[in-house]
Amino acid sequence: MSSATTRRNLIRGLAAAPFINIPSRAEDSRPNVVLFMTDDHGAWATGTYGCGEMHTPTIDHLAEEGARFNRAYACTPVCSPSRVTYLTGTLPSHHGVQEYLADSDSHGPASHIWYQGLTTYSEVLAKNGYQLGMSGKWHMGEDDKAQAGFTYWATVPGGGGPYRDQEFVKNGVRLRPKGHKTDVMTDFALDFLDQTGKDPFFLSVPYYAPHRPYEYQPDQDRAWYRDSPFSCFPNLPMHPWQIKSHAMHFNDRESKLGYSALVTGVDRSMTRILKRLEEKNLRRNTLVIFTADQGWNAGHHGVWGKGNGTWPFNMYEESLRVPLIWHHPGKIRSGMRPNQLVSAYDFFPTILDYLGMKAEPDARRVGRSYVPILRGESPRWRDRLYFEYCNVRGVRTDTAKYVERTREFPSEMFDLERDPGETGSVLNDPKYRKQAAALKKDLDRFFEQAGAPPIEQWRSTTKQKLAVYERARP
Repeated sequence: MSSATTRRNLIRGLAAAPFINIPSRAEDSRPNVVLFMTDDHGAWATGTYGCGEMHTPTIDHLAEEGARFNRAYACTPVCSPSRVTYLTGTLPSHHGVQEYLADSDSHGPASHIWYQGLTTYSEVLAKNGYQLGMSGKWHMGEDDKAQAGFTYWATVPGGGGPYRDQEFVKNGVRLRPKGHKTDVMTDFALDFLDQTGKDPFFLSVPYYAPHRPYEYQPDQDRAWYRDSPFSCFPNLPMHPWQIKSHAMHFNDRESKLGYSALVTGVDRSMTRILKRLEEKNLRRNTLVIFTADQGWNAGHHGVWGKGNGTWPFNMYEESLRVPLIWHHPGKIRSGMRPNQLVSAYDFFPTILDYLGMKAEPDARRVGRSYVPILRGESPRWRDRLYFEYCNVRGVRTDTAKYVERTREFPSEMFDLERDPGETGSVLNDPKYRKQAAALKKDLDRFFEQAGAPPIEQWRSTTKQKLAVYERARP
């Protein structure tokens, strides 16, 4: 029997076995949680969201047997601010991280905890008796130090770095284990699972992949793409705003292969963790969540990158739309496909609501719990989401997206019914003048009610070092 067949059989077993109705004491206890998060991973780059060439059997089966959200979005299309929004439920204007953190802001003597003064959902879990472990990318300040309620901590400080033989900090000790970074952090995640006791646990596994660089991927992950046509990677003319630092990947086959192999490496590692849960008889009482910090364009719109793949920054669908899957055997109905608009700022209230906990009220949190959706109910739900990234803000409805930039850059509006690919702005079309004015008014009102300053004053919301971008084509 081939290794691929063995893996498929394992995944089928993991998906099917949990739905056998066998009463147990574990069913009555508080559920464990494993949160998988990828980096720079658009929803499109998985099999379950439509890319049949992408080898993601574990992710696909979690979606098949759980709830796969069709319209889940990051609030900010870049890593650090998006992660803080997930953690605190607040906007960049409130948590003070508007851009990815430079190394000096992320770790080292000049760094600090950027969400200081805000409640994190993980702290609430810790106060309610959960044992918390984290293995992977933090990138929210003082990265080498355990924080926010976590007691097990394994990370590579900063936002990325090479994938081969990378140095980790594990519980305060610096180590340089050999091998692929995705596999190593999975080893640490398994180590945490082996140390768990009677208390419920929350394991966060925020993978660095498929974030650049693409310098190394294991052969077993690359093998799936040797003959791939990469039809999920559009070959369009380069966007005139494409940033210079990413331009070498544009329409480059090796970059497409590297990105895909990194995604598959995550999927393969997830299988190892799910298998360990099965071996420890924990799978039935464990909620598994899979998502990403923000999306990614791999040729989409003529861009290689995310929100900062262009200058000025963009808020394209591929930059913002993320995979979101919730899987809990016997608790979340198999095959759910929620179509409601949900955001990263909804995660804080949702995870606490799902686990039966509450945080002290804070007017700075703007999200709401989508637990009723996971229960199969049809609650009255919003028809729009809001986004923020430095000098760009946006609002997306079911049919339109309005993107506002500070005065030195053009704003945009897209008709998502006629032009779902966002190929041309209609902001200056007289037929859309009234709708554009209404969306702008709504956007301004939302940020005003949230306590954020006007967009022209966005720099007052952060003290971090800000990156400087250069276009590939002057």
